[in-house]
Amino acid sequence: MSEQEKATPVTPDEIEDIRVSLELDNGEVECRILTIFEAGEQDYIALMPLDSEGNDNEDGEVYLYRYAEDEEGLPQIGFIEDEEEYEIAADRFDELLDEEMFDEM
Repeated sequence: MSEQEKATPVTPDEIEDIRVSLELDNGEVECRILTIFEAGEQDYIALMPLDSEGNDNEDGEVYLYRYAEDEEGLPQIGFIEDEEEYEIAADRFDELLDEEMFDEM
């Protein structure tokens, strides 16, 4: 991520409480932010869709989107339309998961 100042800085503990609502073809889905990470020269956000009671989904489904901030520092997410770009982001996210699991051992 860029080193610019964020409009709404959050601590690692606070990020657990932030929710993102997505309007998908099958309706609105509330998601929890898992992480924001860099792959290549682009930032991405990993979102976990929540069930109707606000809990993590049981199948481990995760959505990946492009992440950026506008001039005022407000977050913006966008679809990853290129399959190669998606694979780069997904591979990096998998690496982050592997690193986290290794660190927990």
